[in-house]
Amino acid sequence: MTAHPRTSVVIAARDAAGTIAETLDGLLAQRALDWEALVVDDGSTDATAAIVAEYAARDSRFRVLQSGGVGASGARNKGIAGARGERILFLDSDDWIDRSFLARMNDALDLDPSAVAAYCNCCRVMPDGTESPVRCDPAIQDNAFERFARTCATFIHGVLVLRSAVAKVGGFETSLRTCEDWDLWQRISRCGGRWIHVDEKLSYYRTSDRSLTQDVKRMLADAQVVIARGFSSDDRVSDPAPAHRAGASTAYGSAAAAYAYFALWCAGFECGRRNASDPSLDKLSDIPKTATSADEITIVLLDAVTVGSRTVPARLAERWSQYGEGVTSLISAIGRAWNDPAAGRNCQYRFERKVLDHDDLSAPRNLTLTLGTRVDLRHISTIRPTETVDRLYVYLCDGPRILTLVDIGVLGTVGSRFWMALAAGGFVHLQVKDQIGTLVQARIALHKGTGRLRSFMRDGRNTHRARLRELNLRASRQAPPLAISSVPHSSSRNRCAENPQDTGRKQFWEGLFEQEDPWNYGSLYEQEKYSWQLELLPDQPVDHALELACAEGHFTRQLAPRVKRLQAADISTKALDRARGRCNGHQNVEFSQLDLSADPLPQDIDLIVCSEVLYYLDDEAELQSVAKRLVQSLRPGGYLVVGHAFVLKDNMSRTGFDWESPYGAETITRIIQGVPGLALERSIETELYRIDRFRRLLPSEAPPDTQVKCAAVNAPIEVEVARSIVWGGAVARRFDVAQSERRTHAPILMYHRVAVEGPGELARYRLAPDAFRQQMLWLRRNGYHTINSDQLAWFVASNHPFVGRPVLITFDDGYEDFAEHAWPILQANDFSAEVFVATDFVGKRAEWDAPFGEPAPLLDAVRIAGLAAEGVSFGSHLASHPRSEELATWTLAEELTRSRAQLERWLGRPVTSLAAPFGSTDQRLGILAAECGYKTLFNTVNRAATLRDDLLDLPRIEIRGDFTLDTFARCLEQYQ
Repeated sequence: MTAHPRTSVVIAARDAAGTIAETLDGLLAQRALDWEALVVDDGSTDATAAIVAEYAARDSRFRVLQSGGVGASGARNKGIAGARGERILFLDSDDWIDRSFLARMNDALDLDPSAVAAYCNCCRVMPDGTESPVRCDPAIQDNAFERFARTCATFIHGVLVLRSAVAKVGGFETSLRTCEDWDLWQRISRCGGRWIHVDEKLSYYRTSDRSLTQDVKRMLADAQVVIARGFSSDDRVSDPAPAHRAGASTAYGSAAAAYAYFALWCAGFECGRRNASDPSLDKLSDIPKTATSADEITIVLLDAVTVGSRTVPARLAERWSQYGEGVTSLISAIGRAWNDPAAGRNCQYRFERKVLDHDDLSAPRNLTLTLGTRVDLRHISTIRPTETVDRLYVYLCDGPRILTLVDIGVLGTVGSRFWMALAAGGFVHLQVKDQIGTLVQARIALHKGTGRLRSFMRDGRNTHRARLRELNLRASRQAPPLAISSVPHSSSRNRCAENPQDTGRKQFWEGLFEQEDPWNYGSLYEQEKYSWQLELLPDQPVDHALELACAEGHFTRQLAPRVKRLQAADISTKALDRARGRCNGHQNVEFSQLDLSADPLPQDIDLIVCSEVLYYLDDEAELQSVAKRLVQSLRPGGYLVVGHAFVLKDNMSRTGFDWESPYGAETITRIIQGVPGLALERSIETELYRIDRFRRLLPSEAPPDTQVKCAAVNAPIEVEVARSIVWGGAVARRFDVAQSERRTHAPILMYHRVAVEGPGELARYRLAPDAFRQQMLWLRRNGYHTINSDQLAWFVASNHPFVGRPVLITFDDGYEDFAEHAWPILQANDFSAEVFVATDFVGKRAEWDAPFGEPAPLLDAVRIAGLAAEGVSFGSHLASHPRSEELATWTLAEELTRSRAQLERWLGRPVTSLAAPFGSTDQRLGILAAECGYKTLFNTVNRAATLRDDLLDLPRIEIRGDFTLDTFARCLEQYQ
């Protein structure tokens, strides 16, 4: 016997003759030798005492104590009192530990003097010897007390604890018949000190009728006591850590929630034992309904049913008939307790999916809502789901080889045509396609080749395809039309949007003036420019003036009263015809067709006005030639007035128009100013353009000093002008990056509201207009251009690198403030957007936001149609804004078809994009959406889209309301 053993193993035993030897043999096999085992016989009536005495006779490290039937807690306390080791392991008489347990656990504690306990991973061993998946809880080491306040997070024999820590809190609570180990860990962790996770499977828990607690009511009563103590002060702990003195924090979940989950486990345990279970709705309603609830409920129930049925998860599917009805009723009760049957249905889907995840589908598994099976693409059998089943969990196989797993929704019978269409449509991932054998490839090729013939073949009435077609037809018939006869159409154009070099010069201008007033000459912005030109006219009378590029005569009409004789010329006959009509009352105006670069110019002119045309010349050489010809046309002392916009090609560091003209106002002024005999007298400069007055000097005349006047642009700038302006200059031009950059990714930005006011809890989804304006300007200055979902789909489907710096800007829900705030900012920066709307709520309010405050108004159908005419793309957000994973497949298909049909009726164009409300996407939604005609489906995974992404599962980058411009820029810069 070791005088001072390092570890004391306390084993409470009562009638354990069938298992105690294996437990003790596990100790004898330990690599670490410095231990003692205190076996406390608690009134056994079988051969337990004799077996233990035999081990004690062979090895003095075994000590035998008697406790006289006081129960497990009292027996363990007796062992604690007699323990001499500095650390204690509580080992039940039917469990055992790995041979390296003591060595590995003691080593872990040796490394950290502040630790009070080490805990390892464990597994259950079923009566037939099969092992359950490893159980581990890394969260214990993060905050042991908060974890143990809510649940018994590890097995008792998976913990090696300091004897002093056990003594400090008084050992086991003998008033508890169950949950006594949980209570002990809770008190020890309340005192502070680290718990170290040894991430290895080192302990084994034997599952049997004897080891299972039969009195569930007692478990529930004891757990209620333990949880209540965890969430309050505990007089049994004399020196708690200050942070835990008053009990657990509700920030991690309430006491009611913890107890509800424990009650759920007990109910699931009873289901596994084929016992009826009917916990009260009050208890179940305390289970929090959150985004992770379905997963947490699934984990609890799977563990409970596994223990109750005494089988491993891999065999649960085949035993569904033993417990499935009970679990289904239990989950339905959760939905009723939440007053949300759809959320309960989602829990049922998740649980059935998890059960099937553990199965090999060696035979069909018919659960309540899900049928798990294999489909061999070589020899496809027709699947006829039962009435309740609306989802298939399928291993697609090529003979015995599993190709992939598909999780799909079904509306009826599915056969060969369904599976071939699925494979031919590309839903089998590319890496899987490479594994398909020649026979299956041939079948897919035949399916594709006979597609037109199959279109004339009718599916049976009860088939999946027929029912889906029925839903599509019904949705198309029932979609109401738009309440107005027509919507506005935008037809305005960008100045310098095209280049006359791309066509013949005269042909270009005649084509431009096919449309009357192509540049909105009557706008306040253009009229303000005219006023500056008039201000720069010479003070003395002008006898003979020449206006080049007079276009439709808007400025001609204002110039004519200021001169005696005016020759107005333009290259376009169509423009001249309109100019004549506009200036009909001015007898001093003569009109003529003239190409200012090629045709002879009139001579001895007192004043030449030539604005907004010189950047249409081919290059600086032609500009210099034209400038010399203009000067030669002036008489000595004559004036030349020109007005042109600043463009980025001249100067990237200042505000300018992002046009593809070869140069702008800065170059034009420089070239003209360089012509001998010409002097720049006066200039009016705004942020967007400059007006210059030059004078041909008299012989021997010295050039005067230039007078420069800075002026503000006070007139409102119409959208078609504003969208070409890059305020403050640019870092990169769109055209330049389009020529030089190709990339495999494109960021898809996700916004919701652009507004200032709204509920505080929804601030994450609301961006102030000023912040949005800064973000759009950043994109514009950095050379980004927008694409829509159809364009994105083409690049991905073609595996073609994205050109330049594309970005897809999306808005979920279709709030009215998109039209009020976001769209004008987007237009001003020459960006488009794609808006996803829930069609049932169009023109109403965002009722899904109601739990957080007053719901915001949504776009109505007329506004949607008008925005579409201006360039906004629209996609589906389903019809009623549901969580898709909560819907029965029929309901989900109805949402998909109804929302698409309604949008197409309003817009008069195909709608092929879909964003799932709440980001709830899965394979079922993707495949069903494709069957309903959608090409792209967007989720909320926070990264850029790539050419390798599935078009039916595209990620988006959420732009939160608290993003600074630096945060926004970092999100985009990582993809440049």
